[in-house]
Amino acid sequence: MASAGSAVLEGDAAAFATAIRSLINNPQFSDVTFVVGRERQEVFAHRCILACRCRAFPGVLSQPQPDAQEPQPPPAPLVLSHVQPEVFLAVVEFLYTNRVTLHSLTALEVLTSAVEYGLDDLRKLCVQFLKGALSVELVCEALQAAVTFGQADLQEHCLAFVEDHTREVVRTQGFHELSAAALVAVLRSDRLAIDEPDLIRAVREWAHVSSAVLARPVAEVAALPVRELRLPLLSPRELAALESLNQKDPLIPVEGIAEAWKCHVLRKGRGAPSQLCQRRRGTQPREHHSYLA
Repeated sequence: MASAGSAVLEGDAAAFATAIRSLINNPQFSDVTFVVGRERQEVFAHRCILACRCRAFPGVLSQPQPDAQEPQPPPAPLVLSHVQPEVFLAVVEFLYTNRVTLHSLTALEVLTSAVEYGLDDLRKLCVQFLKGALSVELVCEALQAAVTFGQADLQEHCLAFVEDHTREVVRTQGFHELSAAALVAVLRSDRLAIDEPDLIRAVREWAHVSSAVLARPVAEVAALPVRELRLPLLSPRELAALESLNQKDPLIPVEGIAEAWKCHVLRKGRGAPSQLCQRRRGTQPREHHSYLA
């Protein structure tokens, strides 16, 4: 607060911002160099700016005080092999200007770096961008990031998108690469626009991909997601076909199929947990649905 007889006056903010932006990745007067990514691209920066803008950097940038009487070699570059140069440059841009240029191909990785470096404002900007940039090809990667980093708002938007484009989404590579936890979040939705047999086929394909990646049995990697499949919604003919396929390609525990058969035998939904008898938005009507409720 200015005291009596004084005032705080501001100069040209745009000129100041332009001057600071000119320092981004500028080797002149820089005092720290990063070697970034597999390309080993050099990125030049200034310790004082990084340290005051990001709590993660002071420890990384600290160095012993040199002996003024002896010539000192230039500090060794800091190697960041795990991040793409364009992603790190986006982080640097934010640190220098409080603004960031995001692209759909790198926004998820910038979000990862924002979480890693504890840059909450950058994290919020990434989430805001991703919510507006969701597509059939991107949504599962964004959902996975939301689940991994606990971003509830982004997860909610991703799930809403999946619910509106379920048939297209389950055919993407991103769907097949979801973690079990992320897939469970999808399967718990009542608003998926897909019929249950098609959803079961999609989960089976996901399980085979995960099994190959994790080198674990299909039934083991799918243990949690298959609990969310709503087998009582299947007709007796569909359930019999699923049971036959399951003998050749085990995916669903025998108890789960038995519970679904019990619903048909008893002509009521008591044979399975109530949520497994709940029709989804895309569930096609079947004669026995009237007595599942």
